[in-house]
Amino acid sequence: MNERLKALVFYAALFGAAVISVGSSQAATGEDFTDWLEGVRQEASQAGISSRAIESAFAGLVPLPRVIELDRRQPEVTRTFRSYLKRAVSDQRINQGKRLFKAHGSLLEQIGARYGVPPRYLISLWGIESNYGNFTGGFSVIGALATLAYDGRRSSFFRAELLNALKIIDQGHIDAGNMTGSWAGAMGQVQFMPSSFLSFAVDYNEDGRMDIWNNVSDALASAANYLKGAGWVSGLKWGREITLPAGFDRALVGLDVQRSIDEWARLGVLRVGGGGLPTGTGISASIVQPDRSGRSFLVYDNFRVLLKWNRSVYFGLAVGLLADSVQ
Repeated sequence: MNERLKALVFYAALFGAAVISVGSSQAATGEDFTDWLEGVRQEASQAGISSRAIESAFAGLVPLPRVIELDRRQPEVTRTFRSYLKRAVSDQRINQGKRLFKAHGSLLEQIGARYGVPPRYLISLWGIESNYGNFTGGFSVIGALATLAYDGRRSSFFRAELLNALKIIDQGHIDAGNMTGSWAGAMGQVQFMPSSFLSFAVDYNEDGRMDIWNNVSDALASAANYLKGAGWVSGLKWGREITLPAGFDRALVGLDVQRSIDEWARLGVLRVGGGGLPTGTGISASIVQPDRSGRSFLVYDNFRVLLKWNRSVYFGLAVGLLADSVQ
């Protein structure tokens, strides 16, 4: 899932709350939920989805007030990068990542070779998205997506994702009762939205199902396939931490400014610890500073690929730093 919604799931979950009535959703759409759902049934049927899949998904379906509550109470993201990193790249997560790197070494090497993505990034994404499969979300994906589509504020997006979820069920990858995920509909150990699943999920163990919920090989291969499809450059790092010289022009900080590494070196940019940058590579890079007066990073094209997965700079840096730590 490369939508901003993914990055906000964690923050929204921090807030307890009074239940918001589903009546507000009805007011937004001007249509009773049962009538609205009948329209979705007809659209799904016209899209070629079987009646078996539709009925199994919609049996007893009602809006989920908790989903509306979380969606409407998304807080402004005001955490510092330091506090974010303390949780996302904790010692516990690093150590567990190292153990899993060894435990799944052969599988990771095979997937990495097939898709051109180093295994450390797959471990890192797995860790940050679902704590290595330990937290994949407990909401019914069908229920969450139907609720958000019916709510009316972003109806087109979530209605399309609901239809994609029905296609996944119809294809036999998982049944409706076991299709669980986040309140926003992100699913499985790599937290794919249904559209990402249909585009990038992989049946790596060739059992006839693309199972990103319970099958580690399918989940990791799907993550690798996503990165490959998003333009991952084999042999290129994500970036590195740097130090900036005194008086560095802040107008040069930001993803919209790209220079060659040689040019950054001429401007006095150094590796952390004082070493020089690897010049003569022809690689272009940008400088990001997640907290204005904090740490600085030189990031390459693969960092931009990570931002296609999730647009948060915090997220991209956390994936890169965890990947560097688990190998």
